[in-house]
Amino acid sequence: MEGVPVASVYSGSTRSCNFPRSNPTDTSISILERSVYGVSEAAGLLGLHARRVSAWLDGYERGGRFYEPVIRPEHTGDDIVTWGEFVELGYLREYRRKGVPLQRLRPVIAALRNEYQTLYPLATAQPFVYGRDLVLVLQRENALPDPLAIVVRSGQTVLLADEAERFFRKVEFDSQEAVCRLRPAGSASAVVIDPLIRFGRPSVRGVSTDRLWELYDAGEPLEVISTGYEMPEHDVRAAVAYEEQQRSITA
Repeated sequence: MEGVPVASVYSGSTRSCNFPRSNPTDTSISILERSVYGVSEAAGLLGLHARRVSAWLDGYERGGRFYEPVIRPEHTGDDIVTWGEFVELGYLREYRRKGVPLQRLRPVIAALRNEYQTLYPLATAQPFVYGRDLVLVLQRENALPDPLAIVVRSGQTVLLADEAERFFRKVEFDSQEAVCRLRPAGSASAVVIDPLIRFGRPSVRGVSTDRLWELYDAGEPLEVISTGYEMPEHDVRAAVAYEEQQRSITA
């Protein structure tokens, strides 16, 4: 699939960031390099414990032994999470219940980092679109356990593993094939997480989901909120459903 535009891979689905976004103040920084969250905030958005996020991101120590990070090339001690790191944390989240230490992914991610010459290979389109054959080779070379597979072979075709496919369905790409937006409630939901909208907080049509939920929780009818913000009622409903789900996770 060399040279095939990402947007054409899944015809009929939104694969690119194509509605108005705020202009970045520093265009010399790629979207993946932008510092967006602290560890605790990133963990909350992902529905994970901060300790787990910190371990995946920057490594951890247990019983006098230090375990290398899954995402960063090396331990930094930095609690600030870039957009690229947040996206890759979202990828790891899909595998959290596989019963295999995610540190086993580290050598594969390092190999992809080297092949694609990018710090955040799992936050780009290459492994998921036209680099699947390479990913399969790297999985085998690094003895990646089957439960952590990024791709699987089916006959003569290399497909995304279920977890990778689930992640891929939640992301959108910019013209540089970097993930520029997440849809945390799935591709059918209007809720997005975009580092250039609302400082990376979940939003619907530029309005924070938290604000829409607060109005609803205060007793405002959905149709009134919809009229006030000039957005379809089903979008308000999606925001409320997302916030209630997040609150049930953290309760």
